[in-house]
Amino acid sequence: MLPDPGVHSASWVCDKAFFFVISFPFGTLLSMRTAIYPGSFDPLTNGHLDVILRATKLFDRVIVAVARSESKQPLFTLEERVEIVARAISHLPNVETDSFAGLLVEYVERRGAQAVIRGLRAVSDFEFEFQLALMNRKLNERIETIFMMPKDTYVFLSSRIVKEIAHLGGDVSSFVPAHVQAALAGKFRAPA
Repeated sequence: MLPDPGVHSASWVCDKAFFFVISFPFGTLLSMRTAIYPGSFDPLTNGHLDVILRATKLFDRVIVAVARSESKQPLFTLEERVEIVARAISHLPNVETDSFAGLLVEYVERRGAQAVIRGLRAVSDFEFEFQLALMNRKLNERIETIFMMPKDTYVFLSSRIVKEIAHLGGDVSSFVPAHVQAALAGKFRAPA
């Protein structure tokens, strides 16, 4: 398909944000670059937050998409996980939270996003994430996957490890936000 001779496009970096501009004969449309950061977030950790903050430097809008993930038998309900994430990102104006079920690429398309953010902690994560990225590309080649690493202080961190430490009564205050620590304590508190 040949481009419309009356439509011109350009892109530029402005104040650390990437914009794609489409110029029509009747005006200019500014398109926001949107990324989806999917995960089960059971629970959200400081490593997740670090990746979210890094993504906000690259995209105009970041949607933290909490996956239903019933097959993983999550500790927190979907509603609890969405609330935990929403509370943790409430100070970030260009970040929102949502939930989804089904194929990620379909959700990304519905939300009008251009990219999927995936966090990599170690080489062991890469093989699995690479397979997912290739499959997502096969399903929808318009959606890009961007791998991001958290700060080195969070490379060892995973939701599974945090849950195990909390379950055994350990201190997780340096691994999760305070409200997540309280939520974990509530889940693992011995019944009276």
